Amino acid sequence: MARTWKRWVPAAVVPAVIAGGVLTGSLQANAAADLPDKTPQQLLEMAAGSDVRELAGTVVQDSALGLPELPQDKPAGEGGQVADALALLTGSHSARVYLDGPDRARLQVFDRFAERDVIRNGSTAWFYDSKKNEAVRLTLPAGTGEKSDGGASPRAEEYTPERLSDHLLQNITPESRVSVGNDTSVAGRSAYQLVVEPNSTETLVGSMVVAIDAETGLPLNVQVQARGQQEPAFQLGYTKLTLGAPDANLFDFTPPAGATVTEHAVPQHSPDAKMPQHKGNDGGAGARDQVTKHGTGWETVTEVPAAALPDGWADSPLLAQATQAVDGGRLISTSLVNVYLTDDGRVFAGSVPLGQLQAAAEGR
Repeated sequence: MARTWKRWVPAAVVPAVIAGGVLTGSLQANAAADLPDKTPQQLLEMAAGSDVRELAGTVVQDSALGLPELPQDKPAGEGGQVADALALLTGSHSARVYLDGPDRARLQVFDRFAERDVIRNGSTAWFYDSKKNEAVRLTLPAGTGEKSDGGASPRAEEYTPERLSDHLLQNITPESRVSVGNDTSVAGRSAYQLVVEPNSTETLVGSMVVAIDAETGLPLNVQVQARGQQEPAFQLGYTKLTLGAPDANLFDFTPPAGATVTEHAVPQHSPDAKMPQHKGNDGGAGARDQVTKHGTGWETVTEVPAAALPDGWADSPLLAQATQAVDGGRLISTSLVNVYLTDDGRVFAGSVPLGQLQAAAEGR
């Protein structure tokens, strides 16, 4: 997981990461011992140079984005998938994360009276849903590494403060204000706090704070505050953390008796291979099916074309409940991210006001 400072120079914002709902209330951020002073650049270099790849921890996320609470009973099919996505935008969620090098990882997400697991052990990966008692087994290509499978394999590390901070710190631009906050403690570990505040007045983000482990440089907690609010709207962090290789048995998985098991083989991915160009519903070229970015930094708007979305996904009653009618379509409005669903089926998302999403949809 070696990273460099160049990875965190200006790049596109990733509103889907924020909207994907990975954050939590107060995470044992108590006063820490007085740490040696460091500059913001030194903290960024510490985090970028962190090479922790073996750990076991409990991660808690908390979202207070202003969305209404959704029903607990989720419909089947596409409606259930939409409900799962929307559920990540509300309330609190906890998970256990186990990492052991680049090819062994496990994520256990705890739902009400249920559990979802994502396990990778070398060339074998599993997805398991205890509520449905369904499992999917993936066989990965030989030599599959962290990025060589084109993103097809499970990545438990995606649900960590480190990966979230990777995405969010890409928004640092020369116009951002970066400072060092008070020393703190997260999961019993002393940490620095890096504070980033956008200078832009056209973003919904007021600030973000990353707690960086004083010993290893590992990001331990991320808070995102909406403009004009005092409490975090979104937070993700460890409540417990043990460094070192977890028990190897944790990466072994056998489906429970009676589970429905589906098996797939992931094809070999070549870095030089071109992505397949499929045609959309209108018969147009596959290029129109690709995600497009408008703008830069904190004001980036992400466009997803209609042809890249599952048929009927927008017909979910739960989605209708979470949206409001606006000119040209419907809007999911949160304190940190707005998602604009146009009448012609496209989706525009960003940490910006609705007007900027509508301007991107109109090509302005």
